[in-house]
This record gives sequence, C-alpha cells and structure tokens, in this order.
Amino acid sequence: MKINVSGALAVALAFLLSACSKQQAAAPAPPPPEVRVVSLESRTVMLTRELPGRVNPFLVAEVRPQAGGIVRAASFTEGSFVKAGQVLYTLEDDTLRAELGAAKAQLARAEAAAASARLTAQRTAELAKVDAVSRQENENATAAARTAEADVGLAKANIARAEVLLGHARIDAPISGRIGRSNVTRGALVTANQATALATIQQLDPIYVDVTQSSAELLQLRRELASGKSREAELPVRIMLEDGTRYEHAGKLKFSEATVDPTTGSFLLRIVVPNPRNTLLPGMFVRAELGSAVRENAVLVPQPGVQRDPKGNTAALVLDEKDTVQARPIKVSRTVGDAWLVEEGLAAGDRVIVEGLQKVKPGIQARVATQQPASAAAQPQPTAKAQ
Repeated sequence: MKINVSGALAVALAFLLSACSKQQAAAPAPPPPEVRVVSLESRTVMLTRELPGRVNPFLVAEVRPQAGGIVRAASFTEGSFVKAGQVLYTLEDDTLRAELGAAKAQLARAEAAAASARLTAQRTAELAKVDAVSRQENENATAAARTAEADVGLAKANIARAEVLLGHARIDAPISGRIGRSNVTRGALVTANQATALATIQQLDPIYVDVTQSSAELLQLRRELASGKSREAELPVRIMLEDGTRYEHAGKLKFSEATVDPTTGSFLLRIVVPNPRNTLLPGMFVRAELGSAVRENAVLVPQPGVQRDPKGNTAALVLDEKDTVQARPIKVSRTVGDAWLVEEGLAAGDRVIVEGLQKVKPGIQARVATQQPASAAAQPQPTAKAQ
C-alpha cells in the first residue's frame, strides 16, 4: 500500500494554518490606553504681578555748610545712626563772633544817633509852633529822626544775620538716619553751599521699593475691572530678596507715577516697606509681588495638561462623557502655583488629561486611571501671577 506523502503534508499544513487563523481571530482587542485626568473646578484667585525693583531710601539729606571756615571737629562715627539736631561738624567761629560783635556795636551807635535825632525833632517841632524855625527845618529834623530809626532796624538785622552765620558754624543733622562716610576731615576748608556734600544721611526705616510696570498690563487690568471679570482689591505687597527668600515684612503701595516713560512703555510704582533691622539697603535689587484684583469663578488647569505648538498656541486634551479624547484649543494668562488660569476654552467640570498624553490622540477611547479635582492635583497658591 502506497501512501501519498505530499498530499498528507498539504493536508497537515492546511490544518495548521486554519488553527492559527482561528487563534488570531479569537485574540481580544488591546485595551484603551490608560490616562490620568483631573476634573476642573472654579474658585476665587488673587491676580498678582511680580515686578523687579530697586530699594531707595525713604529720606535723603546731603549735609552742606552754610558758612565758610575751617573744620574744627567731626562729632560722629561714619556709618552710625544719627538723630535730627545732632552736631556733626564744628567750624572755626572766631571771625563770625567778631562780626557779631561789630554788628552789636553798630546797633549801639545807631540807637544813640536815633535818640539824638528824636530829641532834635521834638525841639524843632516846638519851635515851629511859634515860628522860631522854618517849616523846612522842622521837616528836615523829622526826616532825620526817621532815618536814625531805620538805621537802628538795619543794625538789628545785621545782628540777626551775624547770629545766624555764627549758628552755621555748628552743622547739625537735618534728619534722623544712617550717615555715610565723611568727605572732609579736621582742618579742611569748606565754603558756604559748596557743591560737594560733607556727608549724606539716609533714613532707612521705612524704606522705598520702586518698581516699573508695563502700561499694557495696566490697560488689560482696567479692561477686566470695567467688564466685571475681576474686582479691585488692595493687597499687601510681598518682597522677594536677591537670594530668593521672602522678606518678613509686607509693604504697601504708596503711589503710581502719572506719566509713562516713552522709551520703555512703563511707569513707576513706589512701595513703602517697614525696615526695622535695615535688611533692605539702598540700591538692592528685589522683586515685589503686587496684588491688584480678585477673579471670581476662575478655572485652573494643571500645567502638565496644557500643550503648546510651535506657534505658541495652547491646547488641552479632554475626555468627553464617552471617554473619547478631544483636542480643545484654550487660552491661558497667568500661573497659579502649579496651574494655569484659563481665560477661554475650558469650564468647570471638564476632564483634562495630565498624564499619558503621549499614548493618546484625538478621536480614540481612553481609560481613566484616576480622577481627582484640579485643586487637589495642582495644589495652587491663592494668588495668580501674570506671565
């Protein structure tokens, strides 16, 4: 009996192929990709802006002499705190005292001349009543008495001036504050109202922080306030030091400049900050966090859920009620902690994909691994910073 080997092999191969195709047909479809989403919520946030600034003294006084002379002594320690009225410098005053003495002597002479002129005027007036002297002589005597009185007033003014100049030989601190280095030493010659200051005093508590803000940001804020999208709020100003630490005392906005700098398109904001330990020094660079408005019912989306294309447009991937991935173009404006403040495109209740973005694309089904509120996922700070 002969066996057809080739036919048997063909039957066996057909059987194996049929079995493999059945196994492949029976293999289940791959599960939808797993993603992590957050459910957006609305909340109230503070709109803030972090601006760079420089520290400036609250008061500055440049000490200059108002009388000339040789410096006799400097009665302060450089870099120390001085009080208003404290003696800083003393000038040689011998010449000034001599001028005061001459002015007093001139006053005595003028008073004596005035007394004589008054008596002459009185006698001439009595003689004029009986026509013993002419009317012209009487008028001349009266005028001479008035001139003598004027000379007395001039002599008194000269004394007052000499006393003022003598007082300027003692140079006092005009304000309280920290005094810098002295530009003169004992024996130096100074002149009245000279260009070079003897020393400079700065009041450092409180102290100013001057920052600049773009006029475009101001216009945007005013539009939000006018539309009712935000409401105005006056918040304390927080100061960040050069090393990144937060300054312990909050400041207060004192005023904003009424003119915009045409070269930079910005305007000045001046902040008053307590400085009891003199931590802030003039010229120091800081950053100020200013709060300007409150946004009600704001929607926040975690930063990992926001995508940007090469053109800078922003979008988010959301899941609809059937767990289908949808691309949603959005508009964001500020950061709030780890989240973005949404202006357009998303609403409270939307489910935004924050993990597994590389595994999905619009139109496919996805499986939610976990779902949590955006506030719990992002844990934002209570203030929103403009970017």
